[in-house]
Amino acid sequence: MMQTGAGARSRGAAMTVPAGRAAAEQPAAQSHAGAGDHPAARPPDRQHQRRWVPVTAALLSLLIGLTYIIEGLRTRPLYSHLKHSLHNLNNIAPGVLTIFPRIADVIVGMLLLMLSHGLRKRKKRAWQGVMLLLAFSVVTHALLRDRHHIAGVIGAAVLLVMLWLYRREFYATGDPRTRWRAVWVSGGLAAADIIIGFGYLLFTTGLQADYTPVQRLQSAIYNVLGFNGPVHFTTETRGDVFGFVMGGLGLFTVIVVGYLFLRPAGQEGRLGARDAIRIRDLLSRHGERDSLGYFTLRTDKSIIWSPTGKACIGYRVLSGVMLASGDPIGDPEAWPGAIQAFLDEAARHAWVPAVLGCSELGAETWCREDGGLTALELGDEAIVNVADFSLQGRSMRNVRQMVGRVAKNGYAAEVRRVGDISRAEIDRMNRQADSWRGSPTERGFSMALGRVGSPGDENCVIATATKDGVLRAILHFVPWGSDGLSLDLMRRDRTAQPGLNDFLIVETIKRAHELGVKRISLNFAMFRAALERGERIGAGPVLRAWRGLLLFMSRWFQIESLYKFNAKFCPEWVPRFFVYTGTRDIPRIGLAALQAEAFLVWPTVEVRRITRRVARGLGFGKLRSRLRAAAQR
Repeated sequence: MMQTGAGARSRGAAMTVPAGRAAAEQPAAQSHAGAGDHPAARPPDRQHQRRWVPVTAALLSLLIGLTYIIEGLRTRPLYSHLKHSLHNLNNIAPGVLTIFPRIADVIVGMLLLMLSHGLRKRKKRAWQGVMLLLAFSVVTHALLRDRHHIAGVIGAAVLLVMLWLYRREFYATGDPRTRWRAVWVSGGLAAADIIIGFGYLLFTTGLQADYTPVQRLQSAIYNVLGFNGPVHFTTETRGDVFGFVMGGLGLFTVIVVGYLFLRPAGQEGRLGARDAIRIRDLLSRHGERDSLGYFTLRTDKSIIWSPTGKACIGYRVLSGVMLASGDPIGDPEAWPGAIQAFLDEAARHAWVPAVLGCSELGAETWCREDGGLTALELGDEAIVNVADFSLQGRSMRNVRQMVGRVAKNGYAAEVRRVGDISRAEIDRMNRQADSWRGSPTERGFSMALGRVGSPGDENCVIATATKDGVLRAILHFVPWGSDGLSLDLMRRDRTAQPGLNDFLIVETIKRAHELGVKRISLNFAMFRAALERGERIGAGPVLRAWRGLLLFMSRWFQIESLYKFNAKFCPEWVPRFFVYTGTRDIPRIGLAALQAEAFLVWPTVEVRRITRRVARGLGFGKLRSRLRAAAQR
């Protein structure tokens, strides 16, 4: 699934329905050679062995965490049954027997809730964290002889023993980037909590004495940790409010840091110059196999290589899903090596592997290399053979009339390689095209390049439509081998003549022989077969209902409109597939696909923009201009 800009291309989606399984075997003629890229047998995936262990551990961690939270917040006697010797701790750390146990129960419970997800995914760090929390809880409640929490302590002890016995089942590694970010955030939040508490104690009234700044700072630190400090208020209510607020800040810090430390790993794109050079070399030799191969050069994709370096796979990790797109790049004989490296990396991190928009051969190879994968036909790719294309005939009447109407209104088309266009003109095109976008979010992942006219993309093709010298529409194509093009994006001025996209596609096809192009890949028609068969006479109720659901979803995903747009050019339909692990992972994979294609964008706070606006509002912008003018003088 992909869309780029206003009126742009959309090729596939991680939206699934019950369907047949792709064939998992190939004829002997398609066997893969090379021991380095095709091991004799793939070892069993540890992620699918003893699945009851991580599931049971996660459930117990969840239930124990809820028990701890409820017990920590429940009103009960404040440990009046404890030995008198323990009450002496109040002389050393005031409030330790009243505040600390409850706060500790809530914090331990929250962390167990957060860690339960990591246990289910076999995360080693989650296992270590749960072991420490359970050991701390069991020892603490044993020393305090807390009879009110006996159920939680027994459950914690049982889970502790279980995790130790099955410790080898929790092997998945995490992302070091997440760990370091958690460290920095923890320091920043802790400092902010202390500054807030110290500032409050420094300027507030109603304290029992004139405390020194050191005492106030010490009290702020103690309250963040859940203890009473040396500072006391004249009224008990104000002291309780301050302690509650500071404890809440400390709890918030723990939750946020814990989330950053334990959330599903999400690697940032790291396509380097060396990888890009190697990929372009593979595309020059094997790029004609897949019309989506060039999109692997997106800068936000990570690359994993086969042992021999003859094939690679581009992917992103989102929401714990390792999402690839299209077929592997390179020699098909080396695909198994790249696929196994991909699956091994996913298993090592306990990521869910998935593929969007691969070909039938690619789907068969993926399913053969891992018997736990299933392929589902997503739709069809529209491919136009330049030699067979003609505007004559009844079937092309709509396109013919649309193109003729645009030409009569004074629009002119120009089709050129990016290498033949000056840098200044490309920059003007980009600025103009960006102004037509309805949203600042750039959509696309599996079938969008995400840039126009960048260095290295000289073989890409740009088709433009102008009227009276003013740019009104632009189409961008990426190379598909040595004699093909694959449509990347379509943008046009919304106030311009309708049909400009049809006009530019036809003009590109007409001038394809000048560019040495024999075939052009257009938009992807998602679930095309269901839409086509569902509108025929005699279609069954199930097929009609499925078609109705697709039409309803077309309000957001342009399913029907893209199918009709493609069908106008009478293309050859080539099926594309979605490869996934199982039904239980479909929602998670769908969420990751929506995030990758930018159909689901989490809100972000643009700190720099807000800072600039605040600075302008306070007059700092004028002051900065004056200082620059004075410096120039």
